[in-house]
Amino acid sequence: MPLVSEFFGIKIYMYWNDHMPPHFHAEYGDLQAIVDINNSVIIKGALPSRQLKLVLAWSE
Repeated sequence: MPLVSEFFGIKIYMYWNDHMPPHFHAEYGDLQAIVDINNSVIIKGALPSRQLKLVLAWSE
């Protein structure tokens, strides 16, 4: 899975031909979340509040 961005210990990955809806994967330590690109909501998983805010700001 290609690394798209890395900041404050958060890694953002995106698969090339992954399932719908369009999304990216965010990892922070052992935690991960899948975030819908179109409306910036978590589809699956969870991140701490502070890291989630950073990820959502990055996605806009």
